[in-house]
Amino acid sequence: MHFLGACASAFGLGFVYFISAVPVAAAMGLPTWVAAAFAWAGYSTGALVVAFAGEPLRAWLTKRLNIRSNPENPNLVMRAWNRYGLSALGVLAPVTVGPQAGALLAIALGAKRTPVVAAIAFGAIPWAVAFAILTSLGIKLVK
Repeated sequence: MHFLGACASAFGLGFVYFISAVPVAAAMGLPTWVAAAFAWAGYSTGALVVAFAGEPLRAWLTKRLNIRSNPENPNLVMRAWNRYGLSALGVLAPVTVGPQAGALLAIALGAKRTPVVAAIAFGAIPWAVAFAILTSLGIKLVK
């Protein structure tokens, strides 16, 4: 039962706050590779839900998260989008805006839903691996 709780924690944190998901699940006793996999699955589900949810949910989230694409004063994510497109958003979203805001932003800028989910999901894989490695190193240093 403890294993399932740790898996659910990694998944849930991956959905809302990806950076903390692997360390928290590892602290709960989950192997880091399992924690990284469940965190990645939760993160990817966040993008999937927003991309394929209805327009009313996307409009509410856009207003709630204060997402806007200001061409005169672009932030880091918008500069990356303008220069490299969807792949840059996929790689930057895990450590900047998250899957929900990243999906909203990409769809608002005209990207198709399926490539948005794929870019966000695949962009999180290197971060999940990095967080698992760093967490493993941190656990070894503490012991």
